Amino acid sequence: MRPAFVFGTRPEIIKLAPVIRAFEERGVRPLLIHTGQHYDYEMSRVFLEELELDGIDYHLEVGSGTQAEQTGTAMIKIEKVLVNEKPDVVLVQGDTNTVLAGALAAVKLRIPVAHVEAGLRSFDRTMPEEINRILADHASEVLFAPTEEARRNLEREGITEGVYVVGNTIVDAVLQNSEIAERKSDVLERFGLKPKEYILITAHRAENTDSMENLTKLIEILEALPMRAIYPMHPRTRNRLKEFGLWERAGSIKNLIITQPLGYLDFLKLEKNAFVVMTDSGGIQEESIILGVPCLTLRYNTERPETVKAGGNVLVGLEKNRAIHYLQKLIEEREFYRRMAGAPNPFGDGKAGERIVEILLKLHDRGELRVRSSRFI
Repeated sequence: MRPAFVFGTRPEIIKLAPVIRAFEERGVRPLLIHTGQHYDYEMSRVFLEELELDGIDYHLEVGSGTQAEQTGTAMIKIEKVLVNEKPDVVLVQGDTNTVLAGALAAVKLRIPVAHVEAGLRSFDRTMPEEINRILADHASEVLFAPTEEARRNLEREGITEGVYVVGNTIVDAVLQNSEIAERKSDVLERFGLKPKEYILITAHRAENTDSMENLTKLIEILEALPMRAIYPMHPRTRNRLKEFGLWERAGSIKNLIITQPLGYLDFLKLEKNAFVVMTDSGGIQEESIILGVPCLTLRYNTERPETVKAGGNVLVGLEKNRAIHYLQKLIEEREFYRRMAGAPNPFGDGKAGERIVEILLKLHDRGELRVRSSRFI
């Protein structure tokens, strides 16, 4: 069997790494195709070395651009690789432009697509990611849903064949990589931070950063934080702060450390030791509940509702009063903090990667790993 992995951002690599490892443990060397949606070759190479994985076979250097430019360029370049390499299956993960491009390029060549983390829905079609994940699911032959809720989302859209509930590979990744992080990272010492005495901030989604009004609301929340915080800032956010004339205001916030984006192992160690995480990232909502760290999400909806239902995540949007209310509650009420930190992980037992590989190998051996004409009407 010859599987091909198509990815373009760091979160995709993180969540696909357990599947790549599981294939390698079975003696299967996957084909790794990096579109370069966010990161250049050198950064990607170093990142894979951090995770103790082999290198990339193809780096397509797609780069940035509009939604259409990025997706279209990725499709053209991915198609050429797939035509030459003829893999048995193409695996994509999540909801990026790379995911959509990889799924469309493969299915049009009648190469079956396996979508890892299928069935997530925010039910907000103004988000580019929501469009990507819906279309990728409908182009996929094998859909690996992380939870029963994700499976039900697919069922409501008429997708019932080829769906497997396997858990979320983020659990595998966090468990595998937190051990590596403890060995390799000295990030707390570098920034003078003590465990459980700081807030970890991340915010980079377009809906929060591409509007001056929303970015100003984010700054107002940061100015009101009741304890020390660290913010590894995405280039998108940094650029928008400068564009809107808010950069100096952000830089003058007392007790806020703004850093360049950090390596994954450094970030994971920061996350594991944070008092609370404030984020607009879906992946970090997942990681925080796995690590037992309360999460306040800077959004009004989430495609990870399981984290909210479990009690480890609260949606605070960009409402300063609501965000600070919950921060103070976490600081002042020990029982409330204990409940959020102790919320049960809804994403599985850390063996999703093994299940995915076992299913794909069985489908391949039985001759059932193929694009069925009946799926598309």
